[in-house]
Amino acid sequence: MRIGLYPGTFDPLTMGHVDIISRASRLVDRLVIGVAINRDKGPLFSLEERVAMIEQESAALSESTGVEIIAHPFENLLIDCAHDVGAQVIIRGLRAVTDFEYEYQMVGMNRALDDSVETVFLMAEARHQAIASKLVKEIARLKGDVRKFVPPGVHKALMEKLG
Repeated sequence: MRIGLYPGTFDPLTMGHVDIISRASRLVDRLVIGVAINRDKGPLFSLEERVAMIEQESAALSESTGVEIIAHPFENLLIDCAHDVGAQVIIRGLRAVTDFEYEYQMVGMNRALDDSVETVFLMAEARHQAIASKLVKEIARLKGDVRKFVPPGVHKALMEKLG
């Protein structure tokens, strides 16, 4: 069984994330969405809220693809999380060259820690490349319309959270 791990903070889950989840689910038999606690980023949503959003959005995708998609919170090293869930592949989404520079360093470190776990990069669809969780939160805080950037359930949660 091929198990993939797609890690991130997902604060909040965006249409770019959903696109990568959908496409990654075609590459593996089981896809684990690693929800990073990442206290340094000061997330808007609690870990439980982020996990619930992912579970809600991935339920229909799991049914349509036959791929088990589960949310798994983690606070340890990414490579250790991959070991914990039995992943042979780490899936990373890329939007721009700046993403690649950071990801290139991460791959090097992860390979130094365990070269049996591969990293696969998926480019975000062109219509999703500008979407970043940080920008979505900023637009929403300033009362801008973010409906085209996030799934409906996430939009509702954002509006409830930000008033």
